[in-house]
Amino acid sequence: MSIDAGLILTVREALRRPLFRDARLVAGARGLDRPIRWVHILEIPQVEKLIHGDEMILTTGLGFRLDAETSVLFMEKLIAHNASCLCIEIGPYFERVSPELTELADRHGFPLIVFQSAVRYVDVTQDLHGLIINRHHRTLQELESLSREFYRLTLSAQGTANVLKLLHKSTRNPVALLPAQGAPTFFPPPSASQQEDWLRALGGAATADGGLPETLELGGRTLATRPVGALEQTWAHLVMSCPRKPLQFEYLLLESASLSIAQELLRTRYIEERKLFSENLWVEELVGGRLTEERQLQDLTGSDYPSWNELGHRVCVIEFSGLPISPDSAAGRGDGERESFRLQLSLIARSAFEKHGFRSLLTMKNDRLTAIALDLKAKTPSAARLRQALASLQDSRAADERLASVRLLVGVGRPHQRLGLAATGYHEALQALSLADGQDGSILFFEELGVYQLLIGLNDGKTLQDFIRRYLGPLIDHDRAKGSELLLTLKVFLDHDGSKQIAAQKLFIVRQSLYYRLEKIAELLGEDFMSADNRISIQVALRACQLLEPGRFASGGGSGNR
Repeated sequence: MSIDAGLILTVREALRRPLFRDARLVAGARGLDRPIRWVHILEIPQVEKLIHGDEMILTTGLGFRLDAETSVLFMEKLIAHNASCLCIEIGPYFERVSPELTELADRHGFPLIVFQSAVRYVDVTQDLHGLIINRHHRTLQELESLSREFYRLTLSAQGTANVLKLLHKSTRNPVALLPAQGAPTFFPPPSASQQEDWLRALGGAATADGGLPETLELGGRTLATRPVGALEQTWAHLVMSCPRKPLQFEYLLLESASLSIAQELLRTRYIEERKLFSENLWVEELVGGRLTEERQLQDLTGSDYPSWNELGHRVCVIEFSGLPISPDSAAGRGDGERESFRLQLSLIARSAFEKHGFRSLLTMKNDRLTAIALDLKAKTPSAARLRQALASLQDSRAADERLASVRLLVGVGRPHQRLGLAATGYHEALQALSLADGQDGSILFFEELGVYQLLIGLNDGKTLQDFIRRYLGPLIDHDRAKGSELLLTLKVFLDHDGSKQIAAQKLFIVRQSLYYRLEKIAELLGEDFMSADNRISIQVALRACQLLEPGRFASGGGSGNR
């Protein structure tokens, strides 16, 4: 069914109804194709808050005198509020149509209709409303049918092209798909000059991030656009050229077609992601330090190696937990569920990196996704943009119904150049990950580790333990024997520059309890534990303790300054 098959009621069609056989169009013939979305009886001149637009207005003038001046003001208000037409009953409240009224109606193409004899307006509203509702029901049925057909076409060969053909057939309007990368597709194919006009107009209207307005004018026609995409990315724009303002049905069809095309593109991306995973097994070898020969790396990456090797990169290790695998799943089905979730996460991650200007080389093992993020926009990888990309990944995961319960922790290595240094960045990212706060959404860069960078190098299994025992041993023994929290209290107190008020608030205890704890700490460590030299040593020992036993300080107080 095409758009002109009677889905929208017009003034012209209303005049053909039996109840209008005694009605006469006296002016505004140019507006006979105006749509009528509802019928409204008005008997007062104040129309501003009573109509929404596209209504047929019926009146007898009962509530006010429709003299020449009043009737003109009344019609001007109806025109300003986009009413469809005005129907007036000739009778005791309105005796004749003035020349000023007909001139105004003709000038604006606003149909002015008069009933020569009395007519029951309730019958008119009942008749036209029934017609409108039936047509609305047919519109919904037609939309549902076409939406199913759009979806079916995307499962066939050349699905997107077939969707464009059906959209054109259903609306009789030219359509086009403009991908973010690649050549546009038009249906039916326009002339070279028409295609150039489209692209010039759309390019000129594009925003800084590549978005397009919902409508724009071009040579007396209206271009309606809809973005095509998913995972917080726009992959293309679907455009339809209408000879007038698009009808609601056309907007809905455009939306349905864009969703169907997005689903096809998303399926294609899933297939490509699975293929990339199988092809990028070398990434795991590279970050693991098992791929060290440059010649071998060139052979594995092919023609991309020279450009990739020149780009600055950071390695990100993304640890996820809490995949919503059904406990009732059989072993094989559970593995399939896990693989599906992991694939979806990698696709969201790749999309987030692309959105912020990074080419990502991904590998996944167990519950860790490792990404070599190659910065396409700057020689030295931008920490700010990478943080935005990782935050976008967190947001996309939280917004996805299937993945909302998944918890993510992210460690990021320092910036490096040359792919051969990816193993170093991977080691740094793992170190950052090990010190993440243990809370969902934590993102930690290696350069933010502070003194931990030094302590990690000293972690030989004995040096740090001896240092911790030397400065914190009495507190550790007391906490273990008494079940107290003196170690946590000391850390929070020092992390907040010795502020007793803030420390008590962070520990959720009253000041008197804090004073008692501080007295006990001074008794165990010595009264001079807050002297400059001792304080530095104690704070380093606390950091070393947190490095070796991150769970020891997880019960409260916050992480403080690193």
